[in-house]
Amino acid sequence: MTLSEAELERYSRQLVMPEWSSAAQERLRSASAVVVGAGALGCPAATYLVAAGIGRLGIVDDDRVELSNLHRQPLHLTPDVGARKAENAGVKLGFLNPETVIEPFPARLEERNAEALLAGADVVVDASDSFSTRYLVNETCCTLGTPLVEGGILGLTGLVMAIVPGESACYRCAFPVAPEPGSVPSCREAGVLGAVGGVLGALQALEATKLVTGVGEPLRDRILQFDGASGEPTAIATRRREDCPACAGVEVDLPARARDAETAGRP
Repeated sequence: MTLSEAELERYSRQLVMPEWSSAAQERLRSASAVVVGAGALGCPAATYLVAAGIGRLGIVDDDRVELSNLHRQPLHLTPDVGARKAENAGVKLGFLNPETVIEPFPARLEERNAEALLAGADVVVDASDSFSTRYLVNETCCTLGTPLVEGGILGLTGLVMAIVPGESACYRCAFPVAPEPGSVPSCREAGVLGAVGGVLGALQALEATKLVTGVGEPLRDRILQFDGASGEPTAIATRRREDCPACAGVEVDLPARARDAETAGRP
């Protein structure tokens, strides 16, 4: 498999990077990702994955665009108010890069459909806005053995972590118990600055790209916390828990394309 002339031009600015290569680009082109949520995190995460050349991208979201979304969800524009987020994001991403296969799923991710929606992905990006969905995505990815990039934002702060089931700490390893309902304010209650979503969503795209290509060192066993007020990131170490109900006993590796890249020592 080789890159076309159009692909060489489209991705030329990343192909000239010493850390990157045509082999890394081909691994990205053959990879499939699913982004759960087309909001403040999902919009920038999906945008940068598609712009970089991910081969297939699924978008899971059952919400419709609201006027209050627009300050932090850049794939949705004023005329899009009322449209389904997954489908609307899919249209915009298709214009950005027609080389990527975009699959909108205007559905709520629940226990009954989680495995079906996430099966077949090489990496999942969780850009959801509820703890129940985060734990469900984490547990489903552990069951499937699918690498996951977790993220969250509130106000001027956010976090991101990369998860490889069976190899690194999962979300439940790091946060064993979900907060009590109502104990953590929602974005509707506490607010969020749109640019913070842009920063953390872009970081999620970066981590997903690293996981499927083997380029760089993903945030495995680390949680990167970002304070937008000071601009300071903080890395917090975490590790797998032997008694974790989500990932204990799971033994899987990175996707073959990422393993091959690490073995070769070069992208």
